[in-house]
This record gives sequence, structure tokens and C-alpha cells, in this order.
Amino acid sequence: MAVSTFTPIFHITPNQSNSLLFSSKFKLPRNKIKPNFTKARVFAALSDPFVLQIAETLEDSHSSSPPHLQKLRDFSSESLLSAHWPSRKDEPFRFTDTSFIKKSQIVPISTPPLPQSLNLFDDSEETQFPNLVIVDGYIVDSVSNVSGLPDGVFAGSLSNLDSEVIKKRVLDFVSSSDGDLFWSLNGVGAPDLVVVYVPEGCVVETPLHLRYFSDKGEEKESNKLPVSNPRLLVLVEKGGEIGIIEEYVGGEGEKCYWTNSVMEVVVGDGAKLTHSYIQNQSLQAAHIKWTSVRQESTSTYKLIEVSTGGKLSRHNFHMQQVGPDTVTELSTFHLSITDQTQDLHSKLILDHPRGITRQLHKCIIAHSSGQAVFDGNVQVNREAQQTDAGQLTRTLLLEPRATVNLKPNLQIIADDVKCSHGAAICDLEENQLFYFQARGIDLQTARKALIFSFGAEVLDHFPNKSIQKKVESHVKQLLVPSLSSQ
Repeated sequence: MAVSTFTPIFHITPNQSNSLLFSSKFKLPRNKIKPNFTKARVFAALSDPFVLQIAETLEDSHSSSPPHLQKLRDFSSESLLSAHWPSRKDEPFRFTDTSFIKKSQIVPISTPPLPQSLNLFDDSEETQFPNLVIVDGYIVDSVSNVSGLPDGVFAGSLSNLDSEVIKKRVLDFVSSSDGDLFWSLNGVGAPDLVVVYVPEGCVVETPLHLRYFSDKGEEKESNKLPVSNPRLLVLVEKGGEIGIIEEYVGGEGEKCYWTNSVMEVVVGDGAKLTHSYIQNQSLQAAHIKWTSVRQESTSTYKLIEVSTGGKLSRHNFHMQQVGPDTVTELSTFHLSITDQTQDLHSKLILDHPRGITRQLHKCIIAHSSGQAVFDGNVQVNREAQQTDAGQLTRTLLLEPRATVNLKPNLQIIADDVKCSHGAAICDLEENQLFYFQARGIDLQTARKALIFSFGAEVLDHFPNKSIQKKVESHVKQLLVPSLSSQ
């Protein structure tokens, strides 16, 4: 039996301790036995005061918690008692600086948007698809429209789901243990659970557009950082099919805020889900997102991701194939045009035969202080024979001091597999530019054409042409000022 682990690390750049405190205010989960004094001292030794402070404010921000979320809140609260804020000493955050959040005063967004603020979303670009509007983590029914969905398909707040059978089915998949600190903070702070449910055998022809808006934000000079915790669960039953478009945008101006989002996905036997994820938040915002995917036998999941916003943007993607003959395709494009950090941490776990995974990650760093991080782990376990897994990451550094850190990681225990991965980091190649110049095309035009086409390989995967054109136009709009200055 062959056991192989390959973990190359690329770092490319061209040239207080807190006192140990125990917060009595941050409650232990309900229905738990309160710790005695000795146990409290143990918690104190393991606790991070900053984490407990955030957890307290999130817990206090919800005066009344929906009963269906209580179990999630209890487990999340318990995990936070021993959690610590990540630093560069922690391997998952070795190249990702979260001090931007830690230095701010965290202010939970505890109320739905005011009616007068909804004018912004009424005037925003219309969508041709059935859609839900989520503002600062709260569904706004007055500007949402899901009337075009087939009978039996539900999209909305779990509180509004009438069927107790489906509600119980949904809650069986709400997890409190898959993620990290940010996952648990979301579990404590989520105001409700947004649910998309597709019944067995139902094929939804038109995609569902989930539009996430960040309304409450502070000026750059302010130390306050409003935080929202939207949480979504998508359950596609056996043989069902649907397309989901997740789009995150900021409000007016370059406001400071923090979106801490979680999405859980369950794709049943033979079901298919196409997931388009567009992140275009304020360039002064923090955007941290968890996506956890469970794929059952013969299911298909496709992700197309384009991330261009956020001062700090991190996507934690976790996928587990829990049945044979599953197909997973991930295509991501990240763009840094200022001193942004674009971070993708992915983990694909294959435990069954004949699984297929394809991962393409592309990134452009167009600013001297811009940074990208890619940590991709593909884990092929003993039972995952005849696996076909491919991973490729490519990055363009357009400025001399731009930085990218890559860590492709392929772990193989099965001995009958076909697996490959590769990484490439460069500026545009001289022979490519020469090809254009030899045909009478000037250097600047040649660079623009090559750079736009670099990202187009991912953008072409969008299943809907209107969304594709919208994203292409936005990417070009961001890149033109950067290219014109070169």
C-alpha cells in the first residue's frame, strides 16, 4: 500500500499576552451542570478574554433566541470557552493577519434594517431570478421574491417553515462542530437560519439568487466594527437539482464592517447543486465565510467563486464525500487591487470509491501591498480507490512587491488513484506579449487582453450568462485603473 504526502510551500515576494480571565457573564450552555470552582479555573486557563468578550456581546445582542437555534447556540458557546483568537503562530493563519478585527471595537448588529434604509435595496440592480434579500444577516421579506419557485421548494427563514417534518429534517444537518472559532461565533450570533429546501426529485430550472447586503458600517477613522452573522443551510434531497447564486455587496461608500457568514450544504443521492459565489464587499470590510458541503452517492456539486472585495477576505471551504461516484468541481478567482488579503483555505475529504474532484484556483495581485493565500488540502483515504483528483493554482503578480503564499497539499492513502496538482506564479510572459506586439498591438493593450483572459477561465464557468457578464464588467472596471498606471 502506498502512503504519500506532498506539501510544498511557496512564499513569493520579489524583493501581550492577555491576562487569563474567566467571564462569569458569558453563560455556559443551558441544561449543562455549572462548573465547580476547580473546573472554572480550568476554563479560565483555556479561555481567551477577547473571544469571550465578543461571545458575550453576541449573546447579549439577541434578547430572545429562536427555539430551533438553541442547541446550536449551546454547543457554540461551549466551544468558545476554550477557543483563542488566531495569530500568525497558528498554522491555518500563518499568512493571514486578523489583527484588523482584533484592534476594533466589535459591535453586533442586533436589529433588522430600518424601513427607511430599504430604499437603497429597492433601487439596487434588479435580478431576474427568484431571490431572497438578506440585510446584515436578516431576511427582508418586503424586498424578496420567491414566487417563481416550484411547489415544494422552500426558501426563507426557518421560523417561517410550516412543515414540522421538513423542519426536523433541516435541523438534523445544522452542525456546531465542523468549523473553527469564526464558525462558533456565527453559531452564537446568527439571528436566524436561512433555509433552502429542494424536495426529492424536484428540478428547479431557474437559479435562486441570495443577495446579501451590508447596511450598517462605520467610517474608516472609527474604531467600531459592526458584525453580522448570516447563516444558511441548503438541503437538496435525492435526485433534486438547483442553482444557488450567493452575492455579497456593501452599502454606500467604503464602510468598515465585518460579515461572518456560514453556509452548510447537503447534496443528496444523485442530486446536483451549482453554487455561484460572488464577493464584492467594501474594500475596508472584513469578510470571513465558511462553506461546509456534504455529498452523498452519485451527487454533483460545482462551485464558481469570484472574490474582489474586502480588506480581509477569507473563505474556508470544507467538503466531504460520504458516498461513491461523487463529483466535485471548484473554480475560484481572487483579485486584490489594493492592500487586500484574499485567502482560500479548502479541504476535500474522499472516503469512498470513484470520487472525482477538480479544483482550479486563479488569482491576480495588482497592488504592491496586496496579498493572496491558498491552502488547498485533498485527502484521499484508504477506501477511496479509483479516485480521480486534480488541483491547479495559478497567480499573476503585477507589482514587484505583491505577495502570494501557496500551500497545495495532497495526502493519499489509497493505492489505486489518479491524482495531480500544480502551482504557477509569475508576471506575464515576455513571449506572450511579443506575440501581440509582433501583430501591431501595443504593449498596454496586450497586457490588458492577457490579464482579462487570465481570469476569464474561471468566469466562463458561471452557468448563467447575465451573471457572467455582470461579473466580467465589474472585474474589468477594477483592473483598468491598475493597468493604466503601469
